[in-house]
Formats: sequence, structure tokens, C-alpha cells
Amino acid sequence: MAKKIISLFSGAGGMDIGFHKAGFETAVAVEQDSSCCATLRHNMPNVSVLEGDINQVSTLEILKVAGMQPLEPALVIGGPPCQSFSLAGRRMGMDDSRGKLVLEFIRVVREALPVAFVMENVKGLANWSEGKALDAILSEASQEIFYDGKLYKYQVSYKILNAVDYGVPQFRERIIIVGNRIGKKFNFPIPTHTSPLETQMDLFKSTENSWRTVWDAIGELPQAEEPSETALRVSGTIKERIINHGY
Repeated sequence: MAKKIISLFSGAGGMDIGFHKAGFETAVAVEQDSSCCATLRHNMPNVSVLEGDINQVSTLEILKVAGMQPLEPALVIGGPPCQSFSLAGRRMGMDDSRGKLVLEFIRVVREALPVAFVMENVKGLANWSEGKALDAILSEASQEIFYDGKLYKYQVSYKILNAVDYGVPQFRERIIIVGNRIGKKFNFPIPTHTSPLETQMDLFKSTENSWRTVWDAIGELPQAEEPSETALRVSGTIKERIINHGY
């Protein structure tokens, strides 16, 4: 039986795909963007999608749609909007309504009481305002929870990981925050790939474990065709999308 998860800030479902490959099953996805919701419904037709602002969606409704009770979800996963913490943005952080959405993530965790949770965000979250945002998240997620006569507490840890160290042909640093209520120490995955310079200096390391390049990933693909009418039409909406949604 697949372990069921609650997916928040689901986007087009990229994070869900990773967990599906690990043996989990999305019971409900919560996403505000209508285009992303259409993508989720198309690619994951068996998943219930709640389209709306997480601020207006209660945990009770999320659980009801998922067909679960508190304590039953295996995981709550998600990547709250990161623009306010991004090094490329204005760094408004918790002063930005989008930055405060990380606390909505924690709200659902504390009310749904999954076995564990996984939150992903940009590296800039860790150092915004001398770590105040990260401290707020860790503090809120670690508070004791009293439910149905029992006391629960999440053991929380975090680490900044770089996708290139795990075989992805892209330098993409992200902070990963995980927590569980069963008292388990979480061990973050050991990098599988290293820089070419490091593999050259270490005679015992195979060059197969060097960082992958874009050519390694797509070099064998056939030459691209001219963009379709649909692609051209969608590309013309990017500027307006950035203005309306920030990405």
C-alpha cells in the first residue's frame, strides 16, 4: 500500500514526481495557479487538486479531500514561494506576504500531523535577516502539539544541498528542511557526484562521478524543430506571468 502524502504549493508537480518514484502517493495537491492546476489534473488524473490560496484553505478541508484523519498522512511536502528570500529578488523575506507562506506550510503540518514533512526553498532563506526566517520556521515546527490526549513533537533538521552534487546538470542550491514526529535522526543523502577537479586529484574516484554537463544530459537528443504555435503563444505570456505571479 502506497504511503500517502499531502502536497502543498504543488506547482506543476515536480516535487511530487520525485516522491512517487520513491514509493509515495499524492492524496491531495494544493495549488493556487490555475495553469499549474490544469497541468496537475492532466498528468495526475487520480489526484485530488484543491485550487486556491493556502491562506483560505483549512487543514480540515485538505484532510477531507484526501480522505484522511490527523496522524494518517505519511508526509506533507512542498516548496512555498521563494521569491522573497531569493538572492536574485528584493529579499523582503518575512516582511513579504509570500514569505509568510512558509508558516502556512507549518500550520498544515501541525494540524495534519504527518509522520514527517519535507520543505524545500532557496538558499537565501537560511541567511535572510541574519537567519530570522529560518529560526522562526524551526521554532514553530518544533513546538509541542497536544492532540487527542497525546503529545507530539517534531524533530527538525535542515541542510543546503546542491543539485549538481546528485547528478543534475545544474548548479541549484536549495535548503531542505525535514522533520518527523517519531524521534528518528534524519541523515541527508551523501553526494553522488563531485567536481571534475576533485575527481582528477583523487585517483580512487571514477570520472563517471564527475558533475554532469548539459551535454551529458541532452547531447544525444535530435536537433530541435521550429517552435510550435502553442510554444510561441505560451512564451508570449511569460512577462505578464512574472508580473502577476512573480515567476
